[in-house]
Amino acid sequence: MKNAVFQQRPDSTPSDKLWKNLNGLHDGFLLMVLTAVVLISGYCLYDNWYILSHASDANLLQYKPDSSQQTGPSPIADGMVGWLTLDGTNIDFPVMQGESNLTFLNKNPYGEFSLSGSIFLDSRNTPDFTDTYSLIYGHHMEYGKMFGALDAYLDKAYADSHRNGVILIGRDGRERRHITVFAVLRVAARDNTVFDVEQPLPARDYIISHAEFLLGEPGEHWIVLYTCDGEDDTMRIMVVCNIE
Repeated sequence: MKNAVFQQRPDSTPSDKLWKNLNGLHDGFLLMVLTAVVLISGYCLYDNWYILSHASDANLLQYKPDSSQQTGPSPIADGMVGWLTLDGTNIDFPVMQGESNLTFLNKNPYGEFSLSGSIFLDSRNTPDFTDTYSLIYGHHMEYGKMFGALDAYLDKAYADSHRNGVILIGRDGRERRHITVFAVLRVAARDNTVFDVEQPLPARDYIISHAEFLLGEPGEHWIVLYTCDGEDDTMRIMVVCNIE
């Protein structure tokens, strides 16, 4: 009987090698995507933590003009024009003012880049708060930080029990003025009526007629606190104070 000849099958065909290479590339791609997702998620968590932790810097309070804690020169930038406090709230911040309203939008009171920015006075207002209509802006941050604390003023009972505050005028707080909340309202983000600090009469009339509620009589000089509405991107919150 003739010896049978056994022919060994090749380990793989060119087609098998191609699929093996493609599978390897696929697995590598998936690993890269998963790694990227983990890194991006980690960065987002860190970024949110960083923004929130720097949105309310407790160290700032030692540089408040009437603070007894200050031990050296203040590192707050030269744009500081006052200090705003609403009693019983988280609002206790220096008020900055830049050459434009973009200057301190993403810059903290130390002059450093910060997504939470600063509380700042409209660049068209006089820095001594003698205008009849002074407009102060602040980012709406979560957990009541920065001007996120203004959300609570949409509740009339809360607003009525947190009406009082102080504005210290000047970097050295040379003048102390009492402020009193008397109106709260929500306005459309695109409503430009409230932004005209140079011709304020239409804005003042608008506020009186569109207020969610009034807590007292309007005075001659107002400080208006303005921020985003945390529940509706198309709306803004305004808390209006008499300055006495």
